[in-house]
Parts: sequence; structure tokens; C-alpha cells
Amino acid sequence: MSTSTRSRLRFQRGLRPRDSPPRTATTVTAAMTVQVAAVLPLFLFGGLAVQIAGELGMGLSAIGWITGIYFTVTAATTMPSGRLVDRFGALVTARSAIAMSAAGLLGVAAFAHDPIVLTVFMVLCAPANGLGQLASNTVLSEWAPQGRRGLLFGAKQASVPLCTMLGGLSVPLVALTLGWRWAFVIGAGLVLLALVPLAGLGRPPVRPKNKSARSFDLQLLLFAVATFLGALAATPIGSFITTFTVDSGGSETYAGLVLMVGGIAGVIGRTGFGALADVRKGGEFQIIALMLTAGAAGVATYLFGLPWLLPIGTAAAYGLGWAWPGLMNHAVVQRYADAPALATSVTQTGIFLGGAVGPICFGLVVDHIGWGAGWSAAVAAMAASALFIVAGSMVGKRRAH
Repeated sequence: MSTSTRSRLRFQRGLRPRDSPPRTATTVTAAMTVQVAAVLPLFLFGGLAVQIAGELGMGLSAIGWITGIYFTVTAATTMPSGRLVDRFGALVTARSAIAMSAAGLLGVAAFAHDPIVLTVFMVLCAPANGLGQLASNTVLSEWAPQGRRGLLFGAKQASVPLCTMLGGLSVPLVALTLGWRWAFVIGAGLVLLALVPLAGLGRPPVRPKNKSARSFDLQLLLFAVATFLGALAATPIGSFITTFTVDSGGSETYAGLVLMVGGIAGVIGRTGFGALADVRKGGEFQIIALMLTAGAAGVATYLFGLPWLLPIGTAAAYGLGWAWPGLMNHAVVQRYADAPALATSVTQTGIFLGGAVGPICFGLVVDHIGWGAGWSAAVAAMAASALFIVAGSMVGKRRAH
């Protein structure tokens, strides 16, 4: 049978030739589900922190330490993950991330009966975070149509607040009915579903090796500092907002709903600002700086300690102050197209380091000084992140001229 005949039969059966590009819907679905699989363990832990801490006898600082250790391991493995993605491709590394994440979730559900074992399984999930995020970035850089990449990167990153929303919903729907362990079992099942859209991608185009490709410079260093500060401010929100809501007088159900509101706002913000980047065709870094400034104002509303104000502040914090990672990835991939995984691993490392330091420091500050001091520090860090974004964009303009 000739090659043309086989191809014709494949189309008659509804199959796509392996070397033709996948549909855009398949591409973005694969990228989003891999991203969800990579980060879901962390957000389930944050959303269910009240129930987990109650059963295992943990305090606020323990929640911060576990989250910080998770991000520390993620940060330490992100740069090597970028090299693995560039070497072995997005599909192999994405499937590896999915397997690690699902195994860690099931391990927590079955064996985490004390804080040490819980920490061990969260650490086992941590490398999947960087590996999965960089693999999903590469999926979009290799398959997504050029004119829609801002929207698609935003939609892909919108899966992170989607995990926040799932974490919030898991409280009233699962944790308060079946128990928090079943939420981790269900999460493992959702993670494994990410394997399905990956099967529809086929083979990526062969990327020629470019030994002179730029993957690190002063601009990336400044952006890495900015992402570090932005994550330093934002990651404690997911880990502590449910506990803060309860301490402020809200119920556990209301705390889950506050987290869900933040997740919805994050989905809208990340997708909407990604689409705006496609329309503007530039200026991503100025947009990011404005988002961080507005997000800092949202976090500042926590200082009032009013339960009714928490959904508004959380919506601003997630929909603006924590909605920029997709836009950042899009901008970095555009400027470092020869090594997208390695270049984005630099800014992702900043995010993960911020995620490592943020919850630990925040938990310690709240334990020893109070919630007001913790949220004030978050506001300052988010505002400083905006300044470093501006500085990095100015360096890029000078280099271009």
C-alpha cells in the first residue's frame, strides 16, 4: 500500500497524519491539562490546609514550611528540567510529570498520617511542577499558531487559578463530606486524564540546534528577580487565605468560596490579558507592571480583616497581581525563541524561589507578629516586583537600539 493511500485511509477514519500540525484546540487542551497536572498537588494542599492541619496537628508555620520546601525542590529542579525538555521533547517530559504528580497525590491520600510523611510526598510531587510547566510552554511554542500565542499562553496559565478554584470547591464538595483524602484521590484521577490530549499532538517539528541561542542575560536576570518578588507576595495567598478567612470570622465553607472566587478571577485575568497582548502586539511588560501594582492594592484590602471584603481583594490579587505568568512566558518565548524551555526556566525559577521563601516567611511572620505584618510585606513585595519589570523592559529597549 502506498504512502498516499495510507494517508487517505487515515483521513477517512478520522485520523490525523503524524506529521501534520494538530488543531489549536488540541494544542491548548494538552498544554492546559499538563499544567493542571503539574500544579494540582500544591493547590489541593492549600485549599484543604484547614482540614489537613486539623487532622495532623499542624500550625500555620508548618503549612508555610511544607509549601516552601515544595517550591524549593521545584526551583532546584527547574533549570535541569528545561534542559531535559529541550533534549527529550515536550511529550516525553509531560508524561513523566503527569506520572509523578499522580503518584504523589495517591501517596498523600494513602500514607500521609503525620506531617513528615506528608512533606515527603509533597516533595515527590515538586519536580513535576517545573517539568510539566516547561513542557507545556514548549507545546505551545512548537504547535500554537503565531497570531494567537498570547491568548493561548494566557489560557494555559489560567489552568493554575483553575486549580485554585478546584481547591476551593474541594472543601465544601469533598473535604467536608467524604474527607480531604478523597479529594487527593479524585485529583490523581484528574491528573491522569491529562494523558488523553497529549496523544492527539503527534510529533513536534524538528527544531534545528542553535549553539549561539540566548537563554540568559541581564534582562532575564531582572525579570527573574521580578518573578521572585511577585511569587513571594502571591503564593502565600493560596496557602493561607482559607485559614485567614476562618480567623477573620468566616466559615470553612465561606473560606472555600473565597478561594474559588480568586480562582475564577485568575482564569479570566490570565486569559484576558493574554488576548490583549495579541491585539497590542507588544508592550507585555508594561501591562505586567500595571497588573502587579493593581494586585498589590487588592492584597492591601486584607489589612482591614473584614470577611465581606475578602472576595473582592482575592479577586484583585488573583485576577491582576497573580495573572501575569502566562503573559511573562509568552513575552520570554517571543524574545528567546531559539531556546524557549531554557529561557522560561530562568523566570520560572524566580517564581519557584519566591514560592519557596514566601509561604515560609509569611507563616513565621504571622505566627510571631500577626496577619497584618504578613499582608503588609506581601503588598511591598508585589509593588517591588512591578519596579523590576519596568527595569528589565528598559534594559531590553536599550539593547534593541
